[in-house]
Amino acid sequence: MAAAAPPPPPTAAAELNMDLTTTYPLFTRIRLATKPDVPVIHKMIHQMAVFERLTHECSATEASLSATLFTNNNPFESFTVFLIEVSTTPIPPTPTHHPKFTPIYKTLNLDLPVSDPELSSFVSSTMDDGVVVAGFVLFFPNYSTFLAKPGFYIEDLFVRECYRRKGLGKMLLSAVAKQAVAMGYGRVEWVVLDWNVNAIKFYEQMGANVMQEWRVCRLTGDALQGYAASSDMWGGFSLWTM
Repeated sequence: MAAAAPPPPPTAAAELNMDLTTTYPLFTRIRLATKPDVPVIHKMIHQMAVFERLTHECSATEASLSATLFTNNNPFESFTVFLIEVSTTPIPPTPTHHPKFTPIYKTLNLDLPVSDPELSSFVSSTMDDGVVVAGFVLFFPNYSTFLAKPGFYIEDLFVRECYRRKGLGKMLLSAVAKQAVAMGYGRVEWVVLDWNVNAIKFYEQMGANVMQEWRVCRLTGDALQGYAASSDMWGGFSLWTM
């Protein structure tokens, strides 16, 4: 009697896809700010003053910002502001842009969705659906006599609290650095509060030199007015030869 045929090999079970990770896209745009953006810029300046514990020094108003920030229509030759805007849906391209700067678009994939409690207060002036302002950087030209080249000085860099630790600050800094390189500038400079250790660590990791040997010197308010008045007594003496 012939032996029975062996049973067929078991069918391999289909492998289950165990990668159930969900990401939440956040669409971003960096663009040049214009005068209609003053209200949101003013709100962020106030929030920055609260974070830096300097509200007693913050006297800026929407009117004073409008009168001083956008008097020159040539960005990068005077005060310049980049805004970073975000949306949970793709942001449409801007119809026009400055010849020296093209808006920067990037999509971030986050592990968790962002809850923005101030969504309605930071709607973009472009009126694109669902687009809100998340942060800004304000900078202007300076000059290095050692390099014999202009550069950019960053006065303020700020990201709203609910959008921090997502790379938006780095994107704003990169945009300024990229603009400096494109224009042949020699460096980008800024200052940081000595107690802001997280910011200092971040700047050092990105390659910035935190210059411990330098101190910021500032004349403002009554001290500025008083020193300007006292200079009348100097005659032709030059301060810089002291």
